[in-house]
Amino acid sequence: MALFSNEALNPGVRKREVFGWAMYDFANSGYTTVVLTAVFAAYFVGAVAGGAAWATFVWTLALSVSHALVMLTMPALGAWADRHGAKKRLLMLSTIGCVLATAGLASVGPGAVWLAVGLVILSNVCFAWGESLIAAFLPELARPSAMGRVSGWGWSFGYFGGMLALGLSLAYVLWAQAQGQKAAEFVPVTMLITAVIFALAASVTLSLLNERAQPNPQVGVSGVRDSLRQLRNTFHHARRYTDYMWLLACAVAYQGGVAVAITLAAIYAEQVIGFVQQETMLLIFVLNIAAAVGAFAFGYWQDRLGHKLALGITLVGWMATCIIAALTTTKGGFWYAAAIAGLCMGSSQSSGRAMAGLFAPPAQLAEFYGLWTFATRLASIIGPLSYGAITWMTDGNQRLAIGFTAVLFLVGLVLLQPVNMARGRAAALAEVSPPARTG
Repeated sequence: MALFSNEALNPGVRKREVFGWAMYDFANSGYTTVVLTAVFAAYFVGAVAGGAAWATFVWTLALSVSHALVMLTMPALGAWADRHGAKKRLLMLSTIGCVLATAGLASVGPGAVWLAVGLVILSNVCFAWGESLIAAFLPELARPSAMGRVSGWGWSFGYFGGMLALGLSLAYVLWAQAQGQKAAEFVPVTMLITAVIFALAASVTLSLLNERAQPNPQVGVSGVRDSLRQLRNTFHHARRYTDYMWLLACAVAYQGGVAVAITLAAIYAEQVIGFVQQETMLLIFVLNIAAAVGAFAFGYWQDRLGHKLALGITLVGWMATCIIAALTTTKGGFWYAAAIAGLCMGSSQSSGRAMAGLFAPPAQLAEFYGLWTFATRLASIIGPLSYGAITWMTDGNQRLAIGFTAVLFLVGLVLLQPVNMARGRAAALAEVSPPARTG
């Protein structure tokens, strides 16, 4: 079968549209790679906050606030998109918001803590909105039997976007350091590089991706002000879908561990293992290569082996990653842990996204992906904050904190066991009348 075979796509879907959809993963990966993982996180702690004892806590707190805002708004936003057939319109607005806020980070210098916090919160909220909205297009593009591989195409292609943004940033940093520049001079430029790549790549998505959803007044809300009520309604409706709920619980656990890897990898590498900034950026670059390979390969394997088994394998790999990272004392040992993490990162996230698409009712894709986003953002609060709390309570013992992160993946593996793929898919396709909506 050809790489982008039409057999994997729903009738009427063209390959160029799938390419456009995958380009959004390419576009937004630079944000997570450069801003949240490799560059700005360490810059915030070391330069903006001057290495203060509270700096890491403020960083994780800012991210937690952004995740909480997404949790409260995304289900209602998704329901509004379903009601008005406006996923693409909201995707464009969220993209503009993230690009502008990322570019705004270029104005953050030493001491500008609250400006940095505000822009990080805004950019991460817009990023998460866009991530959820683009995921809701997946079931419209791919056949159920090929959901895994098409999701894998997007995730694997996305990591190349992260590598492009990080590679250009690393090249600039090396040049700037050779000129005697300091972080306050070259980090702002990397923010502009990331914003430009995001904008250019996302424009391809917006030009090629079609909005197939039709306005549905039976689904949705009248405004975002009803977020809390809509969140309750969506959750109540989703409780009818047992396997979807088990998947959400599983995601809260294992995505918490993934969030630790994304938001704290650079800090752990530099403060515990002894990496310098250039080595950290190179490490994250190679990790993205491994993640691209993992997402692509597992995208095919999960369609053959089964989504549940494929996800379970990645969770075992994540546990091994945490244990190795906690025990190793050498840079070489940490490289092994990073390689395993890379292979598992893209595949675990791709598998979860595909399973959510299979379990979501076709008429409420954006709404149910909004609930999926709620779960992943809750995980993004639980993971890093538990890591920070353990570090705080143990007088800075990050090894113990990363070791405890393995428990999150173990819990995720346990919660995955009750999931029944056939039952979950049948429930999504059953003729169930949705409950009354607000508005």
